[in-house]
Amino acid sequence: MKLKKIGKYKMSPLAGERNVSATPEQAAQKRNLELQFVNTMSKKLLHNNAIDSALYGKYDVKRGLRDSNGAGVVVGLTKIGDVQGYEVNEKKEKVAVDGKLYYRGIDVEDIVNNCLADNRFGYEETCYLLLFGELPTPKELEVFKSVLGEKRELPMGFARDMILTAPSKNVMNKLARSVLALYSYDENPDDVSVGNVLRQSINLIGYFPSLIAYGYQAKRTYYDNESLHLHYPDPKLSTAENILRMIRPTGEYTELEAKLLDISMILHAEHGGGNNSSFTTHVVSSSGTDTYSAIAAAIGSLKGPKHGGANVEVLEMMSNIKANVKDITNHQEVEKYLIRILHGEVNDKSGLIYGLGHAVYTVSDPRATLLKKMARELAIDKGLLDEFMLYDFIENRAPDLFQEIKGTSKRMPANVDLYSGFVYNALNIPIDIATPIFATSRLAGWCAHRIEELVAGGRIMRPAYKCVQCHLPYTPLSDRDKDL
Repeated sequence: MKLKKIGKYKMSPLAGERNVSATPEQAAQKRNLELQFVNTMSKKLLHNNAIDSALYGKYDVKRGLRDSNGAGVVVGLTKIGDVQGYEVNEKKEKVAVDGKLYYRGIDVEDIVNNCLADNRFGYEETCYLLLFGELPTPKELEVFKSVLGEKRELPMGFARDMILTAPSKNVMNKLARSVLALYSYDENPDDVSVGNVLRQSINLIGYFPSLIAYGYQAKRTYYDNESLHLHYPDPKLSTAENILRMIRPTGEYTELEAKLLDISMILHAEHGGGNNSSFTTHVVSSSGTDTYSAIAAAIGSLKGPKHGGANVEVLEMMSNIKANVKDITNHQEVEKYLIRILHGEVNDKSGLIYGLGHAVYTVSDPRATLLKKMARELAIDKGLLDEFMLYDFIENRAPDLFQEIKGTSKRMPANVDLYSGFVYNALNIPIDIATPIFATSRLAGWCAHRIEELVAGGRIMRPAYKCVQCHLPYTPLSDRDKDL
């Protein structure tokens, strides 16, 4: 159902019309009264929740859990992932260095390169490494893949009752709801023992390709009026292969396509405990809640445009550029349009070029570097080299334009979202499931962090907030102004 806009507030056409005896005029009057109240009270909210920014400095508040130099505040210890994007010198100043990413102490570049050299899928091995803290032997890996394969198919009736009959226009929202619904299909959902949480984690890693594929199919059928195409998962296939098989009407894909998606998933599987969604997993898990609630919370975090939703913004920006630049191979034309983007004149008028910059990486994002190599191979295979070179030009030219126009010395290297956007586009992965695939990739990291919190954490996280509201006397109701 489409929303219609009335004033500044959006409502469903049926909102306020449950009383079937109300006339259209009465229903409209009720809606207008509600709109007036919400719009008026919104102004009060803006006023009563504003905090003087100077107070953050006065009380030495680490806004965004970051120090004054932008480095994250250390709130815990982890053995799962390590992100290195800068060094801190004796003056406590950040020094830019090439980025590095480690899974359980192993350079992710070595993981990717070994999978490519062996011409094999590596996401399942990466899941094993993150969950158990060590690389599997060939036999251990085969057993793990077999166990995962048995969990590809959703519980009996789940797809029909929980997904297809209750579609959502946002697949990330549907994914979170599906995870919460799985609680009801678990005979022992609240047990937080390591063995039980591991069982639940393996189940979820196995289920996720089906959850996103069916959620997407339900969305496109119900909201986009497209045909419904459902494919059963194949327990013998890798995670990447199953995703491509189930989202495509024909279920067909090439080996190169599946291998590139697999590499992308390896690179998105973990990013240290400090990223927003992994930190959310730690915070929620520290309360002792169930696995489904913790993972659903992480999905909600990743959905945000400042976190996982950034890859969608890259896809939308590139679509906008291709629609407005007549010749994308003409770098002068492209540069002129990028300048207009930075001035906030076009695209979403935010003044941002998406796919550039990172909170930690200062010189390079190792994930972008690795993904770019495979992306070029895919571009040649699919005849998309001109488009690939557009991304390459943006990576190399846009950081300088950003510094010139914004008047800053901050370097903006390409991040993983830039080339994952290209990969998803080249693979014909719909924009609706770009972030859900990110969630499927990161699930292994979330589950590893949840287990780590349950094993090593031991205390509920309870940060402090300084209250800056002055104390006020209570005013009797009869003495207050009655007007809104």
